[in-house]
Amino acid sequence: MLALMPGLIHIVGARPNFIKAAPVIAALEAAGAQQQVVHTGQHYDRAMSEVFFDELGLPEPDVNLGVGSGSHGKQTAALLIALEEAFTIAAPDRVVVYGDVNSTLAAALTCAKLLIPVAHVEAGLRSFDDTMPEEINRRVTDLLSDPLFVTAPEGEQNLAREGITGERVIFVGNPMIDTLLRNLERFDPEPVKAELGIAAPYAVATLHRPANVDSPQAARALIDALRAATARLPLVLPLHPRGRATLEASGLGEVPNLVVVDPLGYIDFISLVRGASVVITDSGGIQEETTVLDVPCLTLRPNTERPITLTAGTNRLVTPEGLAAALDGALAGAQTRMGDGPPGWDGHAGERIAAALLER
Repeated sequence: MLALMPGLIHIVGARPNFIKAAPVIAALEAAGAQQQVVHTGQHYDRAMSEVFFDELGLPEPDVNLGVGSGSHGKQTAALLIALEEAFTIAAPDRVVVYGDVNSTLAAALTCAKLLIPVAHVEAGLRSFDDTMPEEINRRVTDLLSDPLFVTAPEGEQNLAREGITGERVIFVGNPMIDTLLRNLERFDPEPVKAELGIAAPYAVATLHRPANVDSPQAARALIDALRAATARLPLVLPLHPRGRATLEASGLGEVPNLVVVDPLGYIDFISLVRGASVVITDSGGIQEETTVLDVPCLTLRPNTERPITLTAGTNRLVTPEGLAAALDGALAGAQTRMGDGPPGWDGHAGERIAAALLER
């Protein structure tokens, strides 16, 4: 904790944070900015954390708070306590938070109490579904942050509806896409396919949302949907720790043509996605990554905070009951990217964010 000093402090804690923060940290380093990285430990095993630092060239965290997993209340409380201690010692000039995880919310709340300016990267996303913990995290973080770095045009509209306008809101593009484009030549499906013993065509799935995996009833519906999918082509499922027990109890191991693996590192996972015929997910960022890679994406949710992937990309919202028919359509070529993709997804968002931070 005593290693922290004044300057910019980046808060990262979960897999999506690392991908978004990497280009911002790199751009600030190139500009000679004084910055440090605090890892909250929200994701803590190698596959969900350390491998991302290795693969993306992120600097080793100056501090790891080691908060670990837990219920939303328990985890957020532990984060608040640890971050308050860290910020009280360091007295940072500004804190930068990313996305919508509990580490993001806790850092914004702590900064508000300590009167520390906080900047939010990926501001303005809204699913308009308050049953999602991430939606609460987004709204509260945006309320407390200045500047608000917006990654898609609808983010500005969402913030305006909430009365947040003016110089506080800055459209910068998508830093997650910076990371994707900078590593494009590294995404080779063949070594991953060989290691997993699969061949094209195949699908990839990621599933962890509470609405899909928390209740036995939802998990059984999901298993039925996966069974229908694997009747059409092999399916690789890197299984998130969240929901594993419920899915396994609901018959995951009995689904034929399904390859269940532990979470993969960034390079291996995106390589697998790049070679897939279709992706089935309930995650957020993958909707964006498949749009850029022009891979059909079927999102098992009733809504998305990334609607631009529906209008300009390859994404489609589906129910478990409708997955089989949607999968047939995707495999028949019904989902392709329109045009050059969303504005600002050009690989330079990190540089724009860094420039704006250095001006303040």
